Amino acid sequence: MSRRGMTMFAALCVIWGIPYLLIRVAVKELSPAFLVFSRTAIGAVLLLPLAARRGELRVLLPAWRPVLLFTVVEIGIPWLLLSRAEERLASSLTGLLVAAVPLVAAAVTAATGSAHRPERRSWIGLLIGIGGVAALVGLDFGRVGVVPLIEVFVVVLGYTTGPMVLSRSLSDLPSLGVIAASLTIAALAYAPFAAFEVPGHVRADVALSVVGLGVVCTALAFLIFFALIAEVGPVRATVITYVNPAVAAVLGVVLLGERFTFGMAIGFALVLAGSVLATGRRRPRQAAPIVEPAPG
Repeated sequence: MSRRGMTMFAALCVIWGIPYLLIRVAVKELSPAFLVFSRTAIGAVLLLPLAARRGELRVLLPAWRPVLLFTVVEIGIPWLLLSRAEERLASSLTGLLVAAVPLVAAAVTAATGSAHRPERRSWIGLLIGIGGVAALVGLDFGRVGVVPLIEVFVVVLGYTTGPMVLSRSLSDLPSLGVIAASLTIAALAYAPFAAFEVPGHVRADVALSVVGLGVVCTALAFLIFFALIAEVGPVRATVITYVNPAVAAVLGVVLLGERFTFGMAIGFALVLAGSVLATGRRRPRQAAPIVEPAPG
């Protein structure tokens, strides 16, 4: 990986580990719907003109159905439920739970049998990862509720499904156009709800959190992500998924004074190990034709 690629990789590891902290701060005064509207609206205002100038919007019209589906499963539902969950869950625990996304993606791939049959190490990875999620939740169950855990689980399913829709139905379309259109659709969908939940007063730290979510964690992050994919490829780019939750946990503990418990430490280590095993690429067998597995 080049120095430029390493710089972008390191930047994204931090940038996409920050949202959990910012969401936790913002939901202290803002409703989840208003927060999602604000974040998507800021991102849309910044990215839509750029996508339009590049001519990346008109080509999306024939694929409006998968674009709408991607918007719902990747942004519309997950960002709302993530905000709702963080009204009751610590940002560090939420980030660690979302680390199960690669694990669920590997489980879906194994269940559907797409492209190749899972090897023994993949099944071992899935079992280890499941144990990690159980440790994250079970060892600290006394301080978390069932409803926010279900909300985070739906978020994980959405973050798993979104890239699959992108890969299967939108891979031939410009990425910036897809994201800009999705943010715009989500902002328009949440606008009527946000209109009835405008806060009368917002503290400076809450306002800065919203701006940070929209500008840094959404608009800037996606631009860097697309550049990183072009630099190192989609497979290496997704490795940031393993680092973001650790950043979220550290920020939550250091800046918000959240507890980092034994269950969180053990659980995250198991989820990380399980994800690496479950999503690892196979070594080609000499006796059989080489078939490249689909990205997880």
